[in-house]
Amino acid sequence: MSIQVKTEERVTVCDVTAEVSETVPEDVVDGVCTVFVPHTTAGVVVNEAEGRLLSDVEDALERLVPREREYDHDSIDDNAAAHLRAMLLGESVSVPIASGELALGTWQSILFVECDGPRTRSLEVVTAPAEA
Repeated sequence: MSIQVKTEERVTVCDVTAEVSETVPEDVVDGVCTVFVPHTTAGVVVNEAEGRLLSDVEDALERLVPREREYDHDSIDDNAAAHLRAMLLGESVSVPIASGELALGTWQSILFVECDGPRTRSLEVVTAPAEA
């Protein structure tokens, strides 16, 4: 199943937990849900979706991989920082499914991180039941 995410800014952190949860089939009681970002300038993580923390994530990415620095790849399409940030974040997360629901911790959410927006992106969501 594919989920579309539209962003308006260059760097955006979006809580996609509800959208991912809606893709879990009713017949999957226990299993695993994997969310994969098929893009090289975006990532997905599990963390808290508190607004100030989301802003802190954006600030931390800028400090770790400054956009204004000169990178060799920028001579091609001026988005090397986005590629490097996405590598730090990772392209997939797997979340257990228990009793038909995503088994996230109390403060955990699935967060899509756009590093080269604004864009419309797809997230691929695959669920698999636990083997009996």
